[in-house]
Amino acid sequence: MDQTDRYAIELSGIDKRFGDVHANKHIDLQVRRGSIHGIVGENGAGKSTLMSIIYGFYHADSGEMRVLGKPFRPHGSQDAIKAGIGMVHQHFMLVSNFTVLENVILGAEDGWHLGKSLAAAEQLLGELARDYGLEVPLHAKIEDLPVGLQQRVEILKALYRGARILILDEPTGVLTPQEADHLFEVLKKLRDQGTTIILITHKLREILAITDRVSIMRRGEMVHHVATCDTNKEQLAELMVGRKVRLKVDKQPAKPGQTLLSVQDLSFVDDSGVERVKSVSFEVRAGEVVGIAGVSGNGQSELLSLLGGILTPSQGSFTIGKQQVSPSAPASPRTVRAMGLGHVPEDRHKMGLINRFEAQEAFILGYHHLPGYNQGLLQDKRAILTDCQAKMEKWDVRPPIPTLRTANFSGGNQQKLVIAREVEQDPDVLLVGQPTRGVDIGAIEYIHQQVIAMRDKGKAVLLVSVELDEIMSLSDRILVIADGRLVGELDAERADEKTLGLMMANIVPDEIAAEAHS
Repeated sequence: MDQTDRYAIELSGIDKRFGDVHANKHIDLQVRRGSIHGIVGENGAGKSTLMSIIYGFYHADSGEMRVLGKPFRPHGSQDAIKAGIGMVHQHFMLVSNFTVLENVILGAEDGWHLGKSLAAAEQLLGELARDYGLEVPLHAKIEDLPVGLQQRVEILKALYRGARILILDEPTGVLTPQEADHLFEVLKKLRDQGTTIILITHKLREILAITDRVSIMRRGEMVHHVATCDTNKEQLAELMVGRKVRLKVDKQPAKPGQTLLSVQDLSFVDDSGVERVKSVSFEVRAGEVVGIAGVSGNGQSELLSLLGGILTPSQGSFTIGKQQVSPSAPASPRTVRAMGLGHVPEDRHKMGLINRFEAQEAFILGYHHLPGYNQGLLQDKRAILTDCQAKMEKWDVRPPIPTLRTANFSGGNQQKLVIAREVEQDPDVLLVGQPTRGVDIGAIEYIHQQVIAMRDKGKAVLLVSVELDEIMSLSDRILVIADGRLVGELDAERADEKTLGLMMANIVPDEIAAEAHS
């Protein structure tokens, strides 16, 4: 075999700038045919930019590409598809009210007669599904399918278009562990039948479990390539960040005290009449972290919004300290903050920050009325700036510039800003939603330390995360939510991914069910 024929993708000297930002710096990369190649790096390392260049979304400023041995200069994603490249995005690109079949042929119709296209597609998709273990009901609407099956549709769509190279961006972010395991089996089968796979993920465990080789990016540069069997989590983390990173959360056993948050039969029905939270009851005590595990979209977002005063309960109540909130006695976010509750929302962009605001303005959102930030009827600009500057340095927010707009910070530094704002108000109860979503490994380490520090100060912490590693590392007790209900509770020391994954899929193991009813 000719040397060039060994590689599905070859990049040489790929360079890309966006104004003053040097996103990719002379990238060299070779991806072997019929392999699973991982690419890891911190936020802003340049991974997504590089994949967007390969898929034709961006044009490289300089450098050369070869795909399947041929020179490649795409003018758009259609050129990439013609060259045999498919991409499964982190946020699925599907039309929710179309069927699976309609989504697959969308943009790839065989002439004007849809009936002929649909019939041909149905036959080919049946073969692909059987060959690769990607069974999915072809006539079901996307909106009626769970996320695991929606992801299969995205993969089938790429294969239907003839993809011989498949790029997957954070493919397990919305999957249960069992769904992730099935995906890995599919990817291995695709690899074994000749498909080349590029896997972008921040989960080092997954990189080590499924890839053949891994490339590490840092600050726009490709800093290392290694056979997966020759590396480990610690080395990969150090290469990504440029320093040693503690991957294990250091914590002493919890010393729970009095109940600071009590939730009783809490329910919520949305404007469409759908019950999103169904008679939920639990307690969080001083000095403990209670984690809520669940696949995204199972009611945990609404639960956090109820406790944060953003939504009003339909039934039931919750108590912060000694103050109760119920349908007849609702509360606003400002009210629950006054009760001693801090809230780090799941989506920092939609609910935690205003991108056009400066960091110093973002830092006082929700707390702008406090005496320390005001002089009579006017805000004390100097006090706000000084306080923000000190907190940014304390929390290692980079760059520590209070006048910089929040849109110009990386995701990890935006998250630090939001968490610092809530923690520095010293609440008795802290709600933390997806604390490290879209955050690089260095910032994850720091954020985890701060969550445990709050617990050790005697605060009650309620943690919601789709990352099971995070839930198991930080929590003292774990509640599992499925379809809006709490389906079980585990002591964190007894929890394992298999059991949690089954519970997240609403399958409660017999011994847990028996314990719950004893």
